[in-house]
Amino acid sequence: MLGAVYCLVPVAWVLVAATKSGADLFSTFTFAPGTHLFANIADLSAYRGGLFWRWMLNTVLYAGVGAALSTLVSAMAGFGLAKYEFLGKSTFFNLILAGVLVPGVILAIPQYLLVARVGMADTYWSVLLPSIISPYGIYLARIYATASVPDELVEAARADGASEARLFVLVALPIMRSGLVTVFLFQFVGIWNNFMLPYIMLGSDRLFPVTVGLNGLLNQGATQPALYTLVITGALLSILPLVALFLLLQRFWQVDLAAGAVKA
Repeated sequence: MLGAVYCLVPVAWVLVAATKSGADLFSTFTFAPGTHLFANIADLSAYRGGLFWRWMLNTVLYAGVGAALSTLVSAMAGFGLAKYEFLGKSTFFNLILAGVLVPGVILAIPQYLLVARVGMADTYWSVLLPSIISPYGIYLARIYATASVPDELVEAARADGASEARLFVLVALPIMRSGLVTVFLFQFVGIWNNFMLPYIMLGSDRLFPVTVGLNGLLNQGATQPALYTLVITGALLSILPLVALFLLLQRFWQVDLAAGAVKA
């Protein structure tokens, strides 16, 4: 209960604050609602010709494409680690576990140097490419494939003449679907909320995701206090796609990953 309150109070504050004008934001009771929500949304939409919505579209691109590609790579790698034997398998998996423990912020600078070396800094690719490989996603996919895809079914498909690619697409993927939805959601939320990587990679504000864009507005608020209202309204709008995604995909959400962890 206390944990729920701790998580929901900031969201409630953002919702209430987004309804206030710039003057009311600092002069009224914190949780007293205002009447300026739609006016604030209109002002935010008009800011620099609708730049905020460009940031939102960029974020959808980074999170949607990045999470989809990351889920596919995680599924292939996880299935391979679970169902194939090859030299160095244990070492490779241990390296993946080590990658799970490394904070992403530590890798941001090396990734920028690599991307800059090939001339892709300050492009969409500079944010998309580092998001494709997720050690945690591979780890989860491996656990789920081990627990949910029976070895007997794999052998039966091979006996029927299925190629390895066909086996993966037609046999493994449907069985792993609910687990891969979990991987997709984790990766989507991670990319959506990511700040450091795009902050380092991008210089043009036309390419910014919403996190970096709102941070720029927040910094300008020190000299233009009226922008604080735009930042809060933008923060509220940026939450809505995540809520909608969880509501849309919650029917696929299962606790099988926990069961898989025990079996693995």
